[in-house]
Amino acid sequence: MARPPVIAVVGPTGSGKSDLAVSLALELGGEVINADAMQFYRGMDIGTAKITLAERRGVPHHLLDTLDVTEEASVSDFQQQAREVIRGIHARGKRAIVAGGSGLYVRAVLDVLEFPGTDPAVRRTLEAELEQSGPEALLARLRDVDPVSAGRVSDARRIVRALEVHQLTGRPFSSFMPQREYFQPAVQIGLAVDREALRERLGLRVHRMVDNGLLAEVRRLDAAGLRSGKTAPRALGYAQFLKVLDGAATVAEATEDTIVATRQFARRQLTWFRADPRISWLDWHAPHLVAQAAALAGSPPPWPAHSRPADAGPGPAT
Repeated sequence: MARPPVIAVVGPTGSGKSDLAVSLALELGGEVINADAMQFYRGMDIGTAKITLAERRGVPHHLLDTLDVTEEASVSDFQQQAREVIRGIHARGKRAIVAGGSGLYVRAVLDVLEFPGTDPAVRRTLEAELEQSGPEALLARLRDVDPVSAGRVSDARRIVRALEVHQLTGRPFSSFMPQREYFQPAVQIGLAVDREALRERLGLRVHRMVDNGLLAEVRRLDAAGLRSGKTAPRALGYAQFLKVLDGAATVAEATEDTIVATRQFARRQLTWFRADPRISWLDWHAPHLVAQAAALAGSPPPWPAHSRPADAGPGPAT
């Protein structure tokens, strides 16, 4: 049975992806799949700008609040879960709309992408070597077996992962890097921003998070084991405000540090998404943004869930 393309709404943090995804879902008859890795975490609401029930406007949202803060996010698990959700959405005769700024997670859903396995014993051994010898020694080993990955990795955690993959598979970790090939038909819609306006918006957004109780949220999650997690405590805002709880920073300092880190993250997101030529970019403040995005995404499905649909391909790219 032919299905319409999966829609992905991408762009930097603060650009309005969630709002556009909801509007598209209402326009086309769709459901939204979260692809923001930090929004998987229950209780991480204020600091991740998680869309509220009211803001969802009755549109079903999937893969929000799926993990405790002590659990580690896994892109391979997400790939499996998201593709299963997409199959269910299509079976209901609805459009699947992926929304989020975590670039690798978006690609895991959309692209042909293989994830090598893991082995806790091998990981523990490598982590022990890291603690004993330091990252430079492991990076030197990685240069011998996988110089491409060695030139790309920027932290000890990724060095360990690259060495683990090589030890388990005999292949360099870089050989698992994805090609730009869709797993199933897809349309990517990017929100093109005015960078200075986005800088201002991100600063105001962080101040609003603080005013809305970010410190109290971090304190509550700290009591629930936030620091013991491998992914959640690195989230923007949470890492900075844990220092406030430790007495190592003031609220004002943590706020400014979060603003700086958020703006840097937005620049990295733009670099990531701009590298994908398949994305059709729309002005984030376009007066007819929803209509333009709907035209790119194709028509709403005119068929009941169990009848054979006509092929609904993507609209013309701009």
